[in-house]
Amino acid sequence: MNIVHESNRSLDQAQTVVDTFKLLYNTLNRDTIQSGLIDQVYADNMMFIDCFHRINGLDNFTKYCDSIYENVQHCQFEFHEEFVREDAAMLTWTMECIHPRLNKGKAIYVNGSSHIKFHEKVFYHQDYVDGGALLYEHVPVLGRVIAFLKKRMSASH
Repeated sequence: MNIVHESNRSLDQAQTVVDTFKLLYNTLNRDTIQSGLIDQVYADNMMFIDCFHRINGLDNFTKYCDSIYENVQHCQFEFHEEFVREDAAMLTWTMECIHPRLNKGKAIYVNGSSHIKFHEKVFYHQDYVDGGALLYEHVPVLGRVIAFLKKRMSASH
């Protein structure tokens, strides 16, 4: 009986970590970077990985967030599915982002997923996202080149 009770409590604690993680990403902007919410979610020795970066340490991650959100006008995540264990979770999401230098300042929608590992706080976070859909396709000249290459690749099949 105690084993089931401990397991439920561990899953409840894990769900709290996941919910706080989701809250962070739906409140993070250039004005909230230093609010302390990043510190509530991530451990000091955390690691973040995506298709562009590998960042070690909470201070470096906070600086990274500060730099990427500097010109972001809007960023919101719609979370779809989540798979939560006692020490890890996988979440799927769609990000809506508005940046004045991308897509002529219009919203960009990108699907992705996040794999997080945690104890009390997240110590490992890896995002799986199409870097082209997020960035390269929305840079004026580069976007046209990528669209051309995609068209050529699909025509060859």
